[in-house]
Amino acid sequence: MTAAHAVNSWRVVLHMLVGLPLGVCGFVLTGVLPIGAVYCAGWSLLYAAPGDWPMTAVFVLLAVVAPGLALVAAGRLASVQRRRFRGLLGADIPAPVRPARGRQIAYHLLALFTAVAFAVVVVAAPWTAARVARADTALARALLGPGRRAELAMRVESLARSRADIVAATDAERRRIERDLHDGAQQRLVSLAMNLGMARAGLAGTPGPAMRAIEDAHDEAVEALAEMREFVRGLHPAVLDDRGLDAALSGVAARAPLPVRLRVDVPVRCSPVVEAVAYFVVSEALTNVSKHACATHAEVVVHRAAGRLRVVVTDDGRGGASTGGDGTGLLGLARRAAAVDGTFALHSPVGGPTTITVELPCGS
Repeated sequence: MTAAHAVNSWRVVLHMLVGLPLGVCGFVLTGVLPIGAVYCAGWSLLYAAPGDWPMTAVFVLLAVVAPGLALVAAGRLASVQRRRFRGLLGADIPAPVRPARGRQIAYHLLALFTAVAFAVVVVAAPWTAARVARADTALARALLGPGRRAELAMRVESLARSRADIVAATDAERRRIERDLHDGAQQRLVSLAMNLGMARAGLAGTPGPAMRAIEDAHDEAVEALAEMREFVRGLHPAVLDDRGLDAALSGVAARAPLPVRLRVDVPVRCSPVVEAVAYFVVSEALTNVSKHACATHAEVVVHRAAGRLRVVVTDDGRGGASTGGDGTGLLGLARRAAAVDGTFALHSPVGGPTTITVELPCGS
């Protein structure tokens, strides 16, 4: 027998030794006490002599109080039993959000017989003790744990929280990159373009390849600065944080290559993550319209109602759009909305018009 096996064996035996008095206690408090109290009260009411009314009153009081004590004891003993399994067998049995007292009482009524059977097995057939311990653990998980349905619900809730944390962390990282680029590389490009512009103006009329080189460098710096600004704006526009969704979307509409009618009715700001998703939905939707729809104008309506932010983008283009693809375009918009538990709907019959409707929970 290895040292690790010996330690595990002692843990199994100690688990049984601790479980025996707990089983007795649970059996008495959740089974014997309430059933005995009800039986005695009934017997006393039916058969006790008239002069024994004080004893009858005591039994009736116990019959009323004992079930409540059993329910309280079931919850306390369940916590102790879960700690026993975790500390001695390393089995983590999470407590249910809404404890099922009936299942807990069922475990306490069975725990005494399980502990006695365990003791017999350890004495008569010690090599099977580990199997009995596993069976005891399975019984405890079924009756003291949250149950399969509740466990799945807890898992879904945990995954939803993790996803929300990831989305928030990603948005915060985009903000950080935007600030770093805006305060660092973009400012250096602005300085470079200004210096080259002044050199170009000061040396105007100078013949030769040196002047052409300065002119080309200045043009390249201006183009690079424009690309940098567009890239920074695509990461996360600073105006969105400073002035809100209305101002940020006004800039998007003004830069669009086609006329865009914009209406924003958001009296109370949503969370920064949701505002960022709404901004990118409008921005990317208008980009798709300008590239693929052959539209003459578009309309963007954003309003908040009943705790949700509704974004509708409509264009008079040729229609026929779909979310099929490799993760870009409209499918990317659907995924952005889904990342914050939002919904995405597309109506785009052939010949148009196309309407994109996104609803986002403001509290995400």
